[in-house]
Amino acid sequence: MLFNSTVFLIFFPLVFVLYWSFHKSIKIQNVLLLIASYVFYGWWDWRFLFLIAFSSILDYYLGLAIHQSEKHKKRYLQVSIFANLGLLAIFKYFNFFIDSWIDLWNMFGYEMSHSTLQIILPVGISFFTFQTMSYSIDIYRGNLKPTNDFVVFATFVSLFPQLVAGPIERASNLIPQIAHKRRWSHERFQNGLFQIVVGFFRKVVVADSIGSLVDSIYNNPEIHNSSTIAMAVFLYSFQIYFDFSGYSDIAIGTAKLLGFDFKRNFNLPYFSSSITEFWRRWHISLSSWLRDYLYIPLGGNRNGILMQYRNLFLTMLLGGLWHGSSWNFVIWGAIHGILLGIEKRFGWIPNRYKFLNNVVVFTMVTLIWIFFRALSLEDSGLILGKLFSNGYAMPYLGDTTIFATTVYGLILAISFDIFLFKRDHQLEQFGSTLKAPLYIGLVTFIIINTLLFYSSASNFIYFQF
Repeated sequence: MLFNSTVFLIFFPLVFVLYWSFHKSIKIQNVLLLIASYVFYGWWDWRFLFLIAFSSILDYYLGLAIHQSEKHKKRYLQVSIFANLGLLAIFKYFNFFIDSWIDLWNMFGYEMSHSTLQIILPVGISFFTFQTMSYSIDIYRGNLKPTNDFVVFATFVSLFPQLVAGPIERASNLIPQIAHKRRWSHERFQNGLFQIVVGFFRKVVVADSIGSLVDSIYNNPEIHNSSTIAMAVFLYSFQIYFDFSGYSDIAIGTAKLLGFDFKRNFNLPYFSSSITEFWRRWHISLSSWLRDYLYIPLGGNRNGILMQYRNLFLTMLLGGLWHGSSWNFVIWGAIHGILLGIEKRFGWIPNRYKFLNNVVVFTMVTLIWIFFRALSLEDSGLILGKLFSNGYAMPYLGDTTIFATTVYGLILAISFDIFLFKRDHQLEQFGSTLKAPLYIGLVTFIIINTLLFYSSASNFIYFQF
């Protein structure tokens, strides 16, 4: 079920009314949330429910076993990690590794043929496996006590606002909120509703209008001139940002309406003045997960500068692979890892040139996005080649109405981000700072604009991960 689908616009109000009508019983609320989450997830393919149920049952009992056992706790943790990574390996990477192995042999002149399995990638598998795996790791480290309530744990794994594309919530933050009574808060409702409508605007008006133009160019880069390619590369930075941050806004806002406080997932990343700062602001739940459960266990910044470079590189390399089974993602992550190492060694432009820092970082991130978006390594090379060629002429703008919508939406969305940045506001708490007339006026304006460009057909970019 998509947030921007007609079905969800019926589904959530029904859940919301039922949920708060049982405000006196936390157990009924949790059962209702669990059922609603399974309906939400099963809407794509009911068979995937067995996968999420298996992950929930396994890690629930392994979490208890890790906590209760002294002699075998490490073995139980290994089972949890092996099972979760095994799910990813089978459903997400099996064909990738087989294809890469065959291609490697073919490079040396050994012709090999194969037939790969037709495996459907379950939506959100990268997110909920990381979530359950971190639960077991935190218990093993002594940072968390396991819950004895299976419904609470199963709800933590499957809670529908963040199930398919995050934020990747930590058990230490979310399980106590599920286990304890939620109270209605007018302030939380104001903030949540405002963040939801902003998220829909970012997705529907901005990201989708950009996407229709960008997709047509990236899907056929060989037929476009350098100006058109440069425009698509520039616009994709905003498409992926407003698409994913829009999803996160809807997820966090929806959770607020149900009484939950999710962690912030985006913090105006394109205002970063270094690559390090960018990763502190972009997809925060994933970057912090990689830091705590991969970078630090690898050794972090201990054991010398060379080991730190290695750890940064491996973390970003695997972070790139997390996004998908493609060498494009591996290269994308590797480049970020190299740049982070260079930053650690040589520093960055002096702070007095902060605006220049922002421009340089945005330009670098935008160029690296080419590997993330291009359909193949060959297309990546073609696009980069055209960017640095002399084939600049009038760019292809596509449908003029869509292009006008793109410009209109971008101006409004970027202006709002600049306002938040300059005033040091957080969107998560912004709604409740507005007086009633301004709040109603802004929400009405955003909703009207969103409805004008609404389409229930478009998917979210990060659903493929």
